Amino acid sequence: MVRRGFLAAPLLALGGCSLGGIADALTPRAGYTLTRDVAYGPHPRHRMDIYETGARGPLMVFIHGGEWKSGDKSLYRFVGQAFAARGFDCAIPNSRLYPEARFPVFVEDAALAVRHLARPVVLCGHSSGAHVAMLLALDRRWGPMPRGAIGLAGPYDFLPLDDPLHDDILGNPAGLAATQPITFAHGEGPPLLLLTGDADTTVRPRNTTALAAARRAAGGVVREVHYPGVGHLGILTSLAAMLRPLGPPVLDDIADFVRGLA
Repeated sequence: MVRRGFLAAPLLALGGCSLGGIADALTPRAGYTLTRDVAYGPHPRHRMDIYETGARGPLMVFIHGGEWKSGDKSLYRFVGQAFAARGFDCAIPNSRLYPEARFPVFVEDAALAVRHLARPVVLCGHSSGAHVAMLLALDRRWGPMPRGAIGLAGPYDFLPLDDPLHDDILGNPAGLAATQPITFAHGEGPPLLLLTGDADTTVRPRNTTALAAARRAAGGVVREVHYPGVGHLGILTSLAAMLRPLGPPVLDDIADFVRGLA
């Protein structure tokens, strides 16, 4: 089960736009070069911000959440900085959003962004962004396999839908099973890191448990982590420099996973 409100702007949601501005102001500027609004396609939303460290290792592609209907890459400098601090370049794309776009348009946009980058990538997403990242990783219709994929508090196995909004966003001629990452869990796939908080009441941790179990049953490589007392916001905001010392070791776990990829 998932609840209405996969959050698009987690730092903003904690206290309004002023907190978002404070979070951005407190995000370190050193250690990376930021190139904004790199075009990867013809639509105005086909833009991404790229954080480069010069290390030329695996490129992280972070797909933001927002219930497939809201969010913007400009809110996630704290994520780009977090990955750069561990020596990883990072691209954060925008994609088309509901109601302009319905499934699978936002997945197509993310796949287009990855192809444009023309580098080995590790996918990462939060909430509905994790949903998109896992579809890219497991459903080969969307392109070459990434080196790895990381999901933070993602919805992967959430049928039947219990919200008319989600029916409208996800309904498609191929059927709702095509919207579920777990549908593709028994095929070929990259190593996965699936992270969730056991206090998440927005996207239930059972989504992570179910996808991890399905990948193990298929012989896939998967690491599953449940952080005690962590909710839907905390798993992502723990990446922010100002909150990193206070939260769960999400960045450490991500960095260990990425460095361990062949």
